[in-house]
Amino acid sequence: MAETAYIALGSNLEKPELQLQRAVDDIDTVSGMTVSACSRLYRSDPVGPPGQPDYCNAVVAVKTTLKPLQLLDSLQSIENAHGRIRSVRWGPRTLDLDILLYDNQIIESERLTVPHYQMHVRNFVLYPLLDIAPGLELPNGKKLKAMVDELSYQGLNVIAESYPWI
Repeated sequence: MAETAYIALGSNLEKPELQLQRAVDDIDTVSGMTVSACSRLYRSDPVGPPGQPDYCNAVVAVKTTLKPLQLLDSLQSIENAHGRIRSVRWGPRTLDLDILLYDNQIIESERLTVPHYQMHVRNFVLYPLLDIAPGLELPNGKKLKAMVDELSYQGLNVIAESYPWI
């Protein structure tokens, strides 16, 4: 049976808009995974070390038969294919793919925490998620819309309304 997972996408290096568009296409080609919805494309202020370029961000919903760690492995393979280098925490990157939610599960393992441990404080994750899942309720019972209402839109700009973005 296919589960619904939500994946955050981010990039601020090497043509970020193109990186994200290629990533969505790559996600859709993984066996056992189909993109079912894609948010608008956002530009956001960087989080992390100063001096970074702005990020491009989006969220996709996927229907998947992959187990959570299989999904994580597939997403990390896509990141690696896009030249992802993990040297500086929250540093600039060609591609970042984070599992935000996997069905209605709570997962706490050494490799994976779902719901994503910082999604509740990241407007560049919650606003795109709201685009594609406005009635979403998290596993803890909190409504996505209520979480968005607690965050500012500051530093976030829509740069493309619908996929494909470029």
